[in-house]
Amino acid sequence: MVVKEVNFSAGFSIESTLRKRVALITGVTGQVGSFLAEFLLGKGYEIHGLIRRGALDNTKNIAAIKDKIFLHYGDLQNSNPLCNLLYEIQPDEVYNLAAQSDVRISFDIPEYTFDITACGVIRLLEAIRKFSPGTKVFQASSSEMYGDYPPPQSESTPMRPQSPYGVAKYAAYRIMQIYREGYGIFCCNGILFNNESERRGDNFVTQKIVKGLLDCKMGLKKNLYLGNLNAKRDWGYTKEYVSSMWLMLQKDSPDDYVIGTGYAHSITDFLKEVATCITINWENYVRIDQDLYRPNEVNYLLADPRKAKARLGWEAKTSFQELVKIMVDSEINRRGV
Repeated sequence: MVVKEVNFSAGFSIESTLRKRVALITGVTGQVGSFLAEFLLGKGYEIHGLIRRGALDNTKNIAAIKDKIFLHYGDLQNSNPLCNLLYEIQPDEVYNLAAQSDVRISFDIPEYTFDITACGVIRLLEAIRKFSPGTKVFQASSSEMYGDYPPPQSESTPMRPQSPYGVAKYAAYRIMQIYREGYGIFCCNGILFNNESERRGDNFVTQKIVKGLLDCKMGLKKNLYLGNLNAKRDWGYTKEYVSSMWLMLQKDSPDDYVIGTGYAHSITDFLKEVATCITINWENYVRIDQDLYRPNEVNYLLADPRKAKARLGWEAKTSFQELVKIMVDSEINRRGV
């Protein structure tokens, strides 16, 4: 693994005339970032990833490729490292996936959520504007921006976010449009509906269900505690979604696109599907915890992805049932059972 400090005191540089296409990915260690890095390596890119310095190793999602990419310590709270990094590597493309992305937690830490998720995008765009203005930028926007507006939701649907996270994502979405229109920067928003994978973090409800029901099946836990079981989401497979991000930045002009499957399922549906995979009666184990409800609930998010299909040639292939099986099989294999 190559990890470099972002001040480049050792003189690390890349000659722009003799290099591959260069991409910078913030949030490279997350599920989306890791799949995107693999995808871009397959396209022949030189990959740079921004990672936060921490006491724990958070690179398990990129374990298979970490010796093939350049990792730089930094985050979106500090402008100077971003400016130095962009000036030095002059990336062709930047994919901003970094955020405080837990919607429920955003109610507990709204200031931090807004600083990273919204103000961080301003810092990134300012660094690009000043030091790498020819760079194309992808911003991972969120379906949570639509809030309680009735489905289906498209690029023209009004946005009424119902959480600090949703508001922060909406602010970042508009800032991207402002820099596109005001400064001519190639900025694209990908409005990503819920996407899941075997690399999903344990604090998200889908992975919580997969691991929790398996724990109950194996006798490791007596109960699985959840909140609102009626919420409906458009769930797709993250590994497929990353190609849409790349396709956006290959177009002649920047635009915004909804990315989703066009089908929605409830939390109860997800429970039933996992239970079918592992042969368990989920109702015997699931308990409702009112503390897990959000102060404002978003009940129904459903993508209208027709624009992405028409203009990018992109559409989701993996069904809801296939996605759940991928996640369950991966966790079973990890446990060796």
